[in-house]
Amino acid sequence: MPTLNEMRLKNGAIFGDEDTAEYVYMPAAEIGAARPVCVYEQGDSRADVSFVEALRLIRVRSLRPTTHPRLGASSC
Repeated sequence: MPTLNEMRLKNGAIFGDEDTAEYVYMPAAEIGAARPVCVYEQGDSRADVSFVEALRLIRVRSLRPTTHPRLGASSC
């Protein structure tokens, strides 16, 4: 059974921490893909990460649904 964070991420939610400028999200083009690639942003750097790694980052960094400075509340 998928977790709440899995469902939110697959539906375009953006997880992050405005204080540390860290964000994890799934780009709209990846939603519904069999093996989606997510994005992890930290400050000015940006990296592609697997869906599993995105969930791990959300958990260990204690990231919460938030608003992204450029994308808004959703990656869709």
